[in-house]
Amino acid sequence: MALQDKLDAFKADFEGGRFPIKPTKEALDTMHRATAGLISSGQAQRAKKAGDAAPEFLLKDPDGKQVASRDLLAKGPLVVTFYRGVWCPYCNLELQALQEALPEIAARGASLVAISPQTAPNSRKSERDNKLSFPILSDVRSEVADAFGIRFALPADLVSLYKSFKNDLPTFNDNPSWVLPMPARYVIGRDGIIGYAEVNPDYTHRPDPSELLPVLDRLRTGKAA
Repeated sequence: MALQDKLDAFKADFEGGRFPIKPTKEALDTMHRATAGLISSGQAQRAKKAGDAAPEFLLKDPDGKQVASRDLLAKGPLVVTFYRGVWCPYCNLELQALQEALPEIAARGASLVAISPQTAPNSRKSERDNKLSFPILSDVRSEVADAFGIRFALPADLVSLYKSFKNDLPTFNDNPSWVLPMPARYVIGRDGIIGYAEVNPDYTHRPDPSELLPVLDRLRTGKAA
């Protein structure tokens, strides 16, 4: 099943009240309104895109080891996915799909990392629960997300709703600010130039990992997009 099909099925079950947390119409309206507001802001269109130079980063993995984008790019292209957190089921489905695609990504000489604002213990839980063999890097205060142009502040009514759901982002992220990255996926060439960018202000929509493979093939052969 394609990733988006899985996301659509989960959304239908959640909004249909088929999980222990049963959202009210008012809660769903709050979530939909926040998504619509982020879409209408146009921020996604202003984020880093294909052809731009990718911001460099130096972040820690769950074991405290520093991971530098420059070192990863010295080995080959780099796939970066920005991940909201362990609490986000849509993100977890995406991570699982990327894990399934990892052998094909690696076969093309590329590395894969996820970047999240969450703390190291939460990243370890993400890796464990989703059976990942690629790292989730901690982006403290979403500073790297901001460099890519995808960090945003949650509106007050959504903050209140998340609190009622026990989605305590300040605790998850060790950051008092209620900020998140928009879901985004990038392929960065060895020259540091972004070869593929997908930024979606609607967190229930994610591109299929299969979209990465032709991009990585082009980078490997040196052909233009």
